[in-house]
Amino acid sequence: MTTPQQQPSTDDATKQRPHTPNWFQRLFIGHFDRVSLSTKLVVCTVVVMLVGISVITLSIRTLVGSYVLERTDRQLVQQRDLVFRNIDLLSQSSSGTSGLNSYFLQIQYTDGTVDDNGNAKTVIALLPRLKDDIVSMPSLPANGDTSGITLGEPFTTSAIVQRIVFPGTDEDESDGETDGTGSSNLLTSALGSVDRSTLNAARAPWRVLAMQWVENNQVRGIVYIGLSLSDQIDTMNTLTRYCVIVGIAVMLLGGSIATLVMQRTMAPLKRIEKTAAKIAAGDLSQRVPEAPENTEVGSLSASLNTMLTRIESSFREQEETTAKMKRFVSDASHELRTPLAAIHGYAELYTMQRDLPGALERADESISHIEKSSARMTVLVEDLLSLARLDEGRGIDVTGTVNLTSVVGDATDDLHALDPERGISLGTLRLDTTGASGEPGASGATPSAAPGARLVFTEDAPPQVMVPGDASRLRQVVTNIVGNIHRYTPADSPAEAGVGVIAAAIDPIQLSRLPSDDQSLRRFIEAAEVADSMPVGYRYAVIRFSDHGPGVPEESRAQIFERFYTADPSRARDKGGTGLGLAIAQSVVKAHRGFICATATPGGGLTFTVVLPIEQVPPSAAVTSAAAASVRPKRRRGAGQEM
Repeated sequence: MTTPQQQPSTDDATKQRPHTPNWFQRLFIGHFDRVSLSTKLVVCTVVVMLVGISVITLSIRTLVGSYVLERTDRQLVQQRDLVFRNIDLLSQSSSGTSGLNSYFLQIQYTDGTVDDNGNAKTVIALLPRLKDDIVSMPSLPANGDTSGITLGEPFTTSAIVQRIVFPGTDEDESDGETDGTGSSNLLTSALGSVDRSTLNAARAPWRVLAMQWVENNQVRGIVYIGLSLSDQIDTMNTLTRYCVIVGIAVMLLGGSIATLVMQRTMAPLKRIEKTAAKIAAGDLSQRVPEAPENTEVGSLSASLNTMLTRIESSFREQEETTAKMKRFVSDASHELRTPLAAIHGYAELYTMQRDLPGALERADESISHIEKSSARMTVLVEDLLSLARLDEGRGIDVTGTVNLTSVVGDATDDLHALDPERGISLGTLRLDTTGASGEPGASGATPSAAPGARLVFTEDAPPQVMVPGDASRLRQVVTNIVGNIHRYTPADSPAEAGVGVIAAAIDPIQLSRLPSDDQSLRRFIEAAEVADSMPVGYRYAVIRFSDHGPGVPEESRAQIFERFYTADPSRARDKGGTGLGLAIAQSVVKAHRGFICATATPGGGLTFTVVLPIEQVPPSAAVTSAAAASVRPKRRRGAGQEM
């Protein structure tokens, strides 16, 4: 039975449909994304200032407008009592005779009083006169009509602008009406040529207060008191102009400051961009200019410089690794080819001479040479395999416990068995900070970089030192060092072997990353001097083998731990060396988070120093940048006590 396929829902189809940008996104956002960051920030700053200034200006206009309107209303209310006290006089006066020339006052009779034409009488008691005989009056309802007006509450109304025409002038012939004040003057809407500012002031709206005129408990009419808002509008316009001018100045100043700040702020980013272009071109030595790290650019610069340093170091290590690999392959091929060529040559020699008289005796000689060459090749292959396992972190177990004093003692016994005529001294190593010069002598002092700090050898019973590690591998290290002494020094030359426990203010992981040279040993002694002056530090087991043979030149000592390196290749081959013993020793020591180096023996010869941590350090432990921050409290013990 077939199952009908379920059709995709509309929601699923909508989710799968790609988003199509609208016209706004294509027109504005698309162009905005192509603008530089500094321009965006400056534009945003100017826009924010524009919005802020606009809001402030509108707020000021609103507040000041409300205040001005309230003040005008108070003035109208204050004039109300004065008007009613003088209502009789005002109803009979002509325009402007009362001295209140800024106010408009109109009385509309509702008690039946009529004018000469029989209409309800209306008197304009006060009528302000402007320049060029222009008058402005509020637009008011006629005949006492108060619909739409609340008595006693001020209201705003528009203005009616007219011009006063005096009798006997040319304008007297025009159609006009009296000004309502009882005078013979006429009002006309023909304004003629009037100053613009006067016209604007006349057209300003009016604020009017309407009141009932009650006399002897009888309503006689409606009184309108008005005050033009032209002065208030001028004040508001002037204030607005000032706000606009100040706002423009603030925007120009703010935009200029924002531009300068952005240019200065973005300058390091421009330099970073140029540096990145040079790095992209292959120059990994370039660094980003530094800036204060409390800023974003400074933090970015520090992070980039750290990253660039690590990248450059990684590339350099990769190049060095590649070069070492090529050299290793070349040397390994050469070293393997030598015994193989010998085996092949003696095999061909046997083949050529097997039919000749005395072939059996010559066959024994050929087989003996073949056996020696194959044994040498076997040792070489085993050493190569051992190094490969150590490079991969295999073939070593650092969880055991090794009696280092016993290992050194067995090695000295083996050396004495190989060279019975050699004088071998076994003793204790300690740190001497008494300020001795470190000259060679009976104590076998090792000079240090800091005056007053040195390793001193004393011929006595060494302390029993226990370290975590692989016993077989550590024996291999000591055996390789002793084997070097046996092969490359005269059989009757003396040798010293010392064991000691020294505290040093340096992290074991950091110690294991030091190069195998004199400077690293001086750094360890300086750290030991620091730990000797304060109760802090890691405890280390230090062993040292010194010979008094020909030694190794200073320029070659840094290479003796390289694979297949021999100071005299022909002599090493005669002695049975492969050039891998010290390389294996270095790998084993570093796997134990230790340090090994070779230095010159005072008076001639070579000294090997091996430093191993007494406390076990996990492989995942973090490296501490400062030695003083990485130390732990320790308890000093006597040299003769068991560790």
